[in-house]
Amino acid sequence: MRSIITIILSIIICESSRAQVSINNNDAAIFLSQYLTPLSSGVGSALNNGWYNTAKPHKMGGFDLNLSLNTLLIPKDKKSFDPNDLENFSSLSSETPTILGKGDGALITYNGNEIKLPNQDNTIVALAIPTINGGIGIIKKTEINARYMPTYNFNAGFAGKGEISLWGIGFKHDVLQWIPVIGNTIPLSLSIQGAYSKLNSKQSIINQDVDLKIEAYNINLIASRKILMLTAFAGIGYNSTKSSFITNLDQEFNLGELNIASPMELEFEAESYYRANIGLRFNIAVLALQANYTISEYPVLTIGAGVSIR
Repeated sequence: MRSIITIILSIIICESSRAQVSINNNDAAIFLSQYLTPLSSGVGSALNNGWYNTAKPHKMGGFDLNLSLNTLLIPKDKKSFDPNDLENFSSLSSETPTILGKGDGALITYNGNEIKLPNQDNTIVALAIPTINGGIGIIKKTEINARYMPTYNFNAGFAGKGEISLWGIGFKHDVLQWIPVIGNTIPLSLSIQGAYSKLNSKQSIINQDVDLKIEAYNINLIASRKILMLTAFAGIGYNSTKSSFITNLDQEFNLGELNIASPMELEFEAESYYRANIGLRFNIAVLALQANYTISEYPVLTIGAGVSIR
């Protein structure tokens, strides 16, 4: 849990000897979108994982309860961006760190003013998000799923304090029941699955109150085959993530040498991309252990353990 909090808190102001430069909200949205989107989209990808470990829905009244750890493996190309790609900004440097990156911030020019972007010292290569997940079988080989992480209060000393929480809801539905000619002949389970997750975080960073809200959606076609105690499963699908960044100050929000008028709420454009997933589940009586890997623009490794009945 500390890893994601540490990254979010890396918005902390860097020291600088130059004067602060105010930036209008339109340009602030352009800059913050490039700076923060790798975090929100990466976390969204992690939230879209851990929803299934088999394509076979529970029977009526069957259920499972498990704990999963969804770990985003941060891609190298999401750790920096080119400030020259941003309207009204220019720089002699071709890259500067995003909130997930490491290194010295670029010196950029904005409205005739030189601005030093924040230095980053992030050394972690992954973000881990734990979730409590459950599912219950209902009619027509359909399963309803839910996930939850209770509000987690943190206090990172000089880095700030706040809280973080998440919840989600989803479903899984057997599609072979509607094509019995195929369903009764192939030794596979095949289902359509979809889910929605929402993460909320609030923190106070050096007396600067900010909120980060992330919503993640996914839809997948998943197949599985069980042999004795092992179930192999795979899926292909579609991810979508959208987020908002909210400052709650009655004064300007400072990011390095950038001063951004507050309060403000920025809605970042949704990012969508395809994904493929492969995994393995191991059952011992009602105990189920599982691991899977998702290939996408933001790759995710998931491990989990829990109980599953019917």
